[in-house]
Amino acid sequence: MKQKEKDLGHKNTNDLNVDTSRRTFFKATGATLLAAPAILTTRKGTAQVAPPAPPPSPATTPWLVTLPDAIEPLPQTSLLTDTNLIPQGEANTDFDECGRNDHQRWGEFFNGPILEPDEADTYELKVQAITNHVFHPDYPPQLSWKYMGKDANGNPYANPTIHARYGRPIIVRLHNQLPTNHTGFGTPEISLHLHNLHTPSESDGFPGDYFSETKAGPTLNKPGKFKDQFYPNIYAGFDEFPRNPNSNTNTSNPVGGDRREALGTLWYHDHCLDFTAANASRGMAGFYLIYDDIDSGDEHDTNPAALRLPSGPYDYPLAFQDKRFDVNGIHIFDQLDPEGTLGDKVTVNGKIEPVLNVARRKYRLRLLNAGPSRFYEFYLVNSANVVQPFTYIANDGNLLPAPLLNQTRVRLGVAERGDIVVDFSRFALNTELYLVNRLTQTSTRGPGAVQAPGTRVMKIVVNRNPPVADVSRVPTALRAIRRPTAAEIAAAPVRRWVFSRRNGFWSINDKLINVNSAAARIELGGAEIWDLDNPSGGWAHPVHIHFEEGHILNRFRGGTAVAIPAHERGRKDVYTLGPGERIRLFMRFRDFPGKYVMHCHNMIHEDHAMMVRWDIVD
Repeated sequence: MKQKEKDLGHKNTNDLNVDTSRRTFFKATGATLLAAPAILTTRKGTAQVAPPAPPPSPATTPWLVTLPDAIEPLPQTSLLTDTNLIPQGEANTDFDECGRNDHQRWGEFFNGPILEPDEADTYELKVQAITNHVFHPDYPPQLSWKYMGKDANGNPYANPTIHARYGRPIIVRLHNQLPTNHTGFGTPEISLHLHNLHTPSESDGFPGDYFSETKAGPTLNKPGKFKDQFYPNIYAGFDEFPRNPNSNTNTSNPVGGDRREALGTLWYHDHCLDFTAANASRGMAGFYLIYDDIDSGDEHDTNPAALRLPSGPYDYPLAFQDKRFDVNGIHIFDQLDPEGTLGDKVTVNGKIEPVLNVARRKYRLRLLNAGPSRFYEFYLVNSANVVQPFTYIANDGNLLPAPLLNQTRVRLGVAERGDIVVDFSRFALNTELYLVNRLTQTSTRGPGAVQAPGTRVMKIVVNRNPPVADVSRVPTALRAIRRPTAAEIAAAPVRRWVFSRRNGFWSINDKLINVNSAAARIELGGAEIWDLDNPSGGWAHPVHIHFEEGHILNRFRGGTAVAIPAHERGRKDVYTLGPGERIRLFMRFRDFPGKYVMHCHNMIHEDHAMMVRWDIVD
């Protein structure tokens, strides 16, 4: 059946909707802080000559820093000890919580308006300015902003990894303890986005929901010292597939939702309006790993449904960020320039050119491009630069229907994730391997060619035998997928979104972000085809859609249909649009009405202001 092309989105208009008060603050404060002019010249939607990059970062001696052998999960913190501060459905503004909207569907998960013991896992994060962070021993200790928790011994734990489980709600209490008199890039207001959990809008990290003790964003009604984030940890499709704890395994659904919609590798970062790039580049990013009975996080799991992927210390998340440093080794970033600042140093979990020691066994490596703007194409090579194979199992947090065997590369736009399994038992003790990036890039506009041998960003040393036998595996089937039917595709209206450049800013459908106005209103339970178009010939856009995953139906390059890569044939939440590319994807909109956004996750483009609000309406 021929698809009905009903365009719901794009209109040619000269109207530049923009949050004027926030944008004015962005310009005025930024100019004061950086004493640098904004580049606001009129640009056409074609390739432009990028301004010259700042001087290169000072050279560093590689392989001086060693990463920990394992990434430990953040221990819980009780939030029930102070009766005035127990988490609740309504905003606790009487005791300094910011003026958020009420937590949706609270009564479906908890027995009363206030959280009771053992109803949820509870955590506490404090956003703080750390003045002694060391990116590399050749650079001085310096300022970095972190989500701070405490490890099992009560010691500070920066940007901790949170372990979650489907069916078990989580409350994260987020304190803003950044200095209000901050100078330099970044802003001391925050909005926490958990990318890309199926989360109610008031806990999604909407950019206008930023807060501090003295300021509230335009979509909050009061400042505050903290905010409680509610993560129900349900599968998407909660209304379509309601909870049913029936003991019959064919009908049992104790979590609620469609278990085919499960995610695994998620991450959290700041999403403050106009300052996402600056704040995230300051260091605010961490992992949130979520498990269920299939991807259970236990390679010894006796459940026959469990995949038994590498687990525990052999399940290792790695976040990559591009950064640039001045001649004194101090981290710099130009938040005023719509071209941004392309980093020429790559940090791995906050360190430049680190070493990871591994045992001779299988590892699950969760690779995250945490931005702000560099693309990567990673290869695993030996000391002679010979490429080594691995197994690709997940993209954007979604397990693929089947593993991709004997892969040699992982390409990641900003915010994309790729989970791979590497069997280090193939290598002799003391073998040295390297994770290299072979994708060239000279500006924030996007990547260039793939060139060998590439840049070595991390060294891996196979330095020990495992203490016990490796029982992990990679089965031939991973997680089933629910693809849209032909009838669903034919019935879905099409909404078009054009990503382009206008008046020195990045725009969607010729408009700048206005967090107070929805460019699309979609009925709860609806489905649509979103047509994402990048007509430019000069830049790439990794487009992120909050809250819901999508299925790529078609890719076009220069108007010609091209094959969808194997790793993109599952569910995704980031869709990289190269120059002159279009993507058509099928989207469902379920369970939690409210305000959400779509934006380019090149954080420079997002802040200047390639983002759009869309609402689910009940």
